[in-house]
Amino acid sequence: MAEDAPEPRPIAAATPDADGAVAAEIADGLQTTPATATEDAIEALGADIYQRVRSAFARGDIMLALGVVAILVILILPMPRWLLDVSLAFSITFSVLVLMTVIFMDRPLDFNAFPTILLIATMIRLALNLASTRLILADGHQGTGAAGEVIEAFGGFIMGGNFVIGIIVFGILVIVNFIVITKGSTRIAEVAARFTLDAMPGKQMAIDADLSSGLINEEHARNRRKELEDESSFFGAMDGAAKFVRGDAVAGLLIVGINIVGGIIIGVVQRDMAFGDAMETFTRLTVGDGLVSQIPALIVSTAAGMLVTKGGVSGPMDKAVFGQLGRKPKSLGMVSFLLVALAILPGIPAFPFLILAGGFGGVAILGFRKDQTARQVKKETTEAEAAERAPVSEEPISQVLKIDFLRLELGYGLLALINEGQDGQRLTDQIRALRRQMAVEMGFVMPAVRIQDNMQLPANNYIMRVKEIEAGRGDLRPNMLLVMDPRGEEITITGESTNEPTFGLPAMWIDAQAREEAMFRGYTVVDAPTVITTHLTEVIKDNMSELLSYAETQKLLDELDKDHQKLIADIVPAQITVGGIQRTLQNLLQERISIRDLPTILEGISEACVQTRNINQITEHVRMRLARQISDQNANMEGIIQLVTLSPEWEQTFAESIVGNGDERQLSMEPSKLQEFISAVRQVFERQALMGETPILLTSPNIRQFVRSIVERFRPSTVVMSQNEVHPKAKIKTVEQI
Repeated sequence: MAEDAPEPRPIAAATPDADGAVAAEIADGLQTTPATATEDAIEALGADIYQRVRSAFARGDIMLALGVVAILVILILPMPRWLLDVSLAFSITFSVLVLMTVIFMDRPLDFNAFPTILLIATMIRLALNLASTRLILADGHQGTGAAGEVIEAFGGFIMGGNFVIGIIVFGILVIVNFIVITKGSTRIAEVAARFTLDAMPGKQMAIDADLSSGLINEEHARNRRKELEDESSFFGAMDGAAKFVRGDAVAGLLIVGINIVGGIIIGVVQRDMAFGDAMETFTRLTVGDGLVSQIPALIVSTAAGMLVTKGGVSGPMDKAVFGQLGRKPKSLGMVSFLLVALAILPGIPAFPFLILAGGFGGVAILGFRKDQTARQVKKETTEAEAAERAPVSEEPISQVLKIDFLRLELGYGLLALINEGQDGQRLTDQIRALRRQMAVEMGFVMPAVRIQDNMQLPANNYIMRVKEIEAGRGDLRPNMLLVMDPRGEEITITGESTNEPTFGLPAMWIDAQAREEAMFRGYTVVDAPTVITTHLTEVIKDNMSELLSYAETQKLLDELDKDHQKLIADIVPAQITVGGIQRTLQNLLQERISIRDLPTILEGISEACVQTRNINQITEHVRMRLARQISDQNANMEGIIQLVTLSPEWEQTFAESIVGNGDERQLSMEPSKLQEFISAVRQVFERQALMGETPILLTSPNIRQFVRSIVERFRPSTVVMSQNEVHPKAKIKTVEQI
């Protein structure tokens, strides 16, 4: 009787896949045997293992950790010959990959992982050196293939069957790597790191200055600061990483010496080899091993040298090198002429020199034709633009009567600053940023600056005019930098002595190449456009009250928010005219008080007009309403307002010297008393200036305007505040009393 065949059964369960999901195979009428189910389970298990291995390889951190562990394992455990061959091939491939990456990158910072990669490459070569040393000393008596086929091939091919040639070649490679490439790279990295770190404060200040002047926004400033930090970190790391290359070269030289001596001793003493055979075998193996290690080391050293020497050159290295070498066709033509002259000399083979002369000459001819074509196209474009330009019509006589509120006249030597400036900043761009800065800081929209040439001026001179009247002038060096010492000490850099045109401080004009040295010594360094912009800023601040016209005042009122238009309608013209508001704003600007908070100023005017129509008294009331702003403006870095107060005697003297009532009040003081007061103020503030302090002068409210009218004649920069203008929450400190 035959046995019953096992009854087929449907699949009731499935194997979990790599994601943990259950894969069920359901089909109508599909049935399987137990053997088939086992095969399906094995297949699913293999797929699960494949997915897990694939996920592990996708994790870069795990792969890097495994690679470092593998290097450590090589240092401890012996390595078979076939695996050593594969590892040596990987070492050569890895070094070539590093070199190619350096060649094709745009900037050194694009490869800021190079110090870490350099350390890993060094550890790989040292680990392989140790593994090959173990095989050479253990199995070297068996022949030249004891350490693998790669070392045997390098030893046989490069040495040509003579180990003396191999030793000489290896020595030359070590000398080139250690003395030439590595030493130069180390020095360049060290100097670059030092100058990068020394220049960081100056570059940070330049970024802050560009941000405050409106030339860049906050995001651009943040990116520049991040790039500056990355640059300093990169060159600092390269300074230390260069020591890896030197150490690797020294270690390779020592390992070769130890292997040769140790191999000869082991072969002669322990393996009973003849001295000549031991010398031949172990020297060939050791030198082959050294060549296999030094060639990748030389490649990585070359990559490090190319990386640190690239410096400020932007773009791929091929464009930087060939673009600059072949930029001047005249240079290529002279090289071709020299090669022809060498070819016709007796005793010198003419063929190679003539071939090179033809190549360089052809490139020079192509360069000349390209330049000629570019000049012709530029000439045709200029002529076409001139032909399309409409004829200049005669200027109406009404235009001649107009007065320029601000005018900048340049000598012909400074006209280039209009279209181009150092670091790509044009003078017109800086003036445009200055207008925005003045609007933010002072609430004052400065008039447009008319820039024109003046052929009667010396070449490098400029004049600033306010309403056609000269307000400042200076003498510049357009291709040089102006250096000032903030400490007031003598400037020791070689240059042309001068005085800074804005404040008359001692300064020095230096070459642009000396910028880094000047910043390293802590000097303030500015270019010619910045000198003009700084001078223009001070001229405008000194004349803001005159530049605020009736039309500008009306425009400020019209551009106020809709919520404040009702306030303007209530006070103009019922309480005060637009001209009265203009006079009040001019009084504030004359003492460099921002009028940006115009609603508060208008509220103060409305309150003061109930009691008086005198502009000076209205201004004093408005100043009291702006107490928070004035107190904050005159606080130092610690938030403290340093005060110089008037003694009760002087307070009483001024109060008794005021004659008249209401709008007719004026100061009537004896000339001797005035002179005594002026001397006392000058002594106190000069004494504070020597201590590096700039305090303000505090008076009672009823005499502030009269004290200010006296002080501004001999110390216009001294701030005079009344007690009502000190905000209740402001921190104050009395430093002296007059």
